Order: sequence, then structure tokens, then C-alpha cells
Amino acid sequence: MRLMDGLRFALGTLSVLPVRVERVDRQVAGQAMALAPAVGLLLGWLAALVLLVPAPPLLGAALAVGALTLLTRGLHLDGLADLADGLGSGKPSDQALEIMKKSDIGPFGVVTLVLTLLIQVAALADAGPWALVTACVAGRLALTWACRSGVPAARPDGLGAMVAGTVRRPAVWLVTVAAVLAAAAIGLLTAPGAGVWARGDDVSSGEPAGPGLGYAGDGILLRDGSAQDAVAVTVAGSVGGLSGFVVAPAALLAGLGVALLLLAHARRRLGGITGDVLGALVETATATTLVVYAILG
Repeated sequence: MRLMDGLRFALGTLSVLPVRVERVDRQVAGQAMALAPAVGLLLGWLAALVLLVPAPPLLGAALAVGALTLLTRGLHLDGLADLADGLGSGKPSDQALEIMKKSDIGPFGVVTLVLTLLIQVAALADAGPWALVTACVAGRLALTWACRSGVPAARPDGLGAMVAGTVRRPAVWLVTVAAVLAAAAIGLLTAPGAGVWARGDDVSSGEPAGPGLGYAGDGILLRDGSAQDAVAVTVAGSVGGLSGFVVAPAALLAGLGVALLLLAHARRRLGGITGDVLGALVETATATTLVVYAILG
């Protein structure tokens, strides 16, 4: 039951999904932040469904990012803009925190917000739906790390104070390993042509074979009428799967790494984390993961 309390808290805090949160305390908050990557997995799947709509890649990517924003109430983007205003002001920590509490968005926030959304859309248009799932996991994994033991809150109230230091380090590493393995599985199973056999009349030149197809011959017939050795095609598919197996975890870890650099900078400037810092970490990790996925994929 305690784990369900944490899951409800995570879903209620990190998404727009109608979940009734019955218990709120630091123990439940710690469970919620440890489960945050699982919520990211769910949100990524839901947002990626938009990419199934037949539309140009750039338009589909914009719609998917928009769907993700709706699923999170734009909470993380708001935090990103507020943190950009606070850090960009160059003020001491107490004044920067006051700037971040204001409801309006300054020039640093606007520029950061627009650039981040443009980067996410452009990268997603090239990377594809599975990259979005991986990126959403990476963004929420950054929350797990930001809420680990030893990371203080920047102010005594707010979400940051509730979740700061609530996730024990062994749990952080366990969740990280699980997230990396999940990313590897996504990359292995969804790479174009990964480990797929095909019938001669099911494969066209330049197109990956579909899943669940069998083959019982010496070669495959391409659309142009030429034949190609089945072993070569299978090896090529396996290489594609291996590439995905490496790219997805690498992109996830890159996103986490950049988010942790931002976390370290925020701790130096502000003295700890706030809800705005957490939101900025999510968006930073998400954007970085998508960019790396697009470059390496």
C-alpha cells in the first residue's frame, strides 16, 4: 500500500492524470521520486501515440511535444523558464529565488523556453517515437537523482522542500540500472530490421521487414527483382538491433549527465533544489536525450 501511495503521488504531481493522492509526506515523496521514471515511461508512450497519426515528421513531432506538455500541465516548462530567469539575473541566491517565484516570465525565460521546444521538436522529428519514450524516462530519472540523499532544498517550503533528500542512494542506483536496461530493451526491440526474417515477397528494396515474418529459402527477393542473401540481411538487421541497443542507453545517460551538470550549477547558485529546478532538469534531460538520439540514431 505504501508503494501505491508513492505511485499516486508521482502520477498526481508529474502528470495531469486524475489520480487521488491520499497521503502526502516525505516518505511517500521519496517513493514517488524513485518511481518517477516509470511515470515518464507512461507519459512517453501516451505522447508517442500522436506520432502514429499520418502527418509530416515535423508536424507530428510538434503535436507530440504539445501532447506531452498537456499531459504534464506545462509544469516542467514553467520551471525551466523560471530557473532561466533566476540564474540569468546574475543576482545573489536569495534575490534569484524571489525572481523565480514571480508569476511572469522574463526575457531569459522566454528565450530558453522557445529554444528548448524548438530543439525538442526538431530532434524528435528525426529520432522517432521510441526516442520520445526514452527521453521521458531520462527526464524523470533526473528527478530521482536530484532528490537523492545529500541534496538540500533551496528554500524551506514548496515542492523542493518536500522531496529534497528523500531518495536513498542505493535506490537511486537501482532505479538508474533499471532505466538503462529499459532503454536498452527499447533500442534492441525497435531498431529497424532488428533480428527480423522475411519472406521473399514481403521485403522491398530499402524497407525493413515487418515483425513476425518467416523465411524458408536461400535468399530474399527485392522489389527491383534482384536477390540478396538472407544471411547478409539478417546480419544487417542484427547490427541495427545492436546499434539501437547502444544508442538508446547512451542517449538516456547523456540526458541524465547534462541534467546533473545543471543541478550542480543550481546548487552552487541557489543552495539547493526547488520545484522550478526539478522542472528544468526534466526538460533539459528530455531535450538532450532527443538530440543525442537524433545524432547517433
